[in-house]
Amino acid sequence: MLKVFVLFVMTQKSLFVSVFAPCSSPPSRVCTALLIASEAVTALNQRGVIQQSGATLELVASDVLDHYRTYSLLERLLHNPPKLAEQLAFQIEPQTRRLLIEKYYEFDDAVIRELLGKKLSSRHRKDLDEVSEKTCVLLKSCRRYGAVVFIACIKFETGKKKLQYLTFPDFYHCAQSIMASWTYVDKGVPEYDDKELDREFLLDLRELRILLEKEKEHKHLVCQKLKPQLLERSYQELDANFRSYTRALVGLACNLHRSRELRSLFLELVERCLEPWRQVSWSHTDLRNFLACYFQCALEMDVLREADLKSSWERYLTVVTSCLLRMYHT
Repeated sequence: MLKVFVLFVMTQKSLFVSVFAPCSSPPSRVCTALLIASEAVTALNQRGVIQQSGATLELVASDVLDHYRTYSLLERLLHNPPKLAEQLAFQIEPQTRRLLIEKYYEFDDAVIRELLGKKLSSRHRKDLDEVSEKTCVLLKSCRRYGAVVFIACIKFETGKKKLQYLTFPDFYHCAQSIMASWTYVDKGVPEYDDKELDREFLLDLRELRILLEKEKEHKHLVCQKLKPQLLERSYQELDANFRSYTRALVGLACNLHRSRELRSLFLELVERCLEPWRQVSWSHTDLRNFLACYFQCALEMDVLREADLKSSWERYLTVVTSCLLRMYHT
């Protein structure tokens, strides 16, 4: 049945990569899986695969559904391809593994052609629905192309040597976070679309430099909360380097209104934040705990409330935290 599986992947990519898209309830999810599996079996039958294999229709249908279930477990590994090779739960031959990765990340010419020249605005979200319907590629896959369009429109720097370790799923994750929180769509402004950053918000971020004036208070709150969670060596390191960390995070916010600094966002995150943390061997858990505490302690300080900056801080650091955690490969 491996031959059937490989042919199925090669001929049914758009169905295969999107079968378990999130839906409203478990029953509808199961029904969707059964429906698409049925369509896949029909397609295989029309291509003569069932006749060639000598299997019964019922056996092929059962096998295809098993593959859909397997895929639902494999998809999270496909988000980070090296992990697919490291996993031990499934015995996958190297050529099959390469095929899965290739087909999962392959661009559909028909989808790209439909996106050319389209203005995917917040008022016309049905555009992606139309692209999906016209190309027979499910909506979940079409949305991935929307992130590519966004990165290209903003002209984010992605080609520098220090960024080569980042994968497309990493950039996709970051682009989705930015589109959700830093564009005009987040404020429900109908005249703008989700490729246009909220310039007023970026200008407001300059005022966050007021946090640097309260650096000692911020440091005290953060260190006090994190001390029980850190080893003594890690705590001493945080105590010694807090100033450089906060100046990197706040300094980045203050300069995002400039186009050049905005385009260099990913490079700045790597050079000013991630590299120093790698040098002191922070774990992913250390980073998550620090960013959560750093974020919350600032919200508890009077300075942000009095300056009416709590909303800007939340919008800014929520995205930066999401990006940093995704980009911090250990």
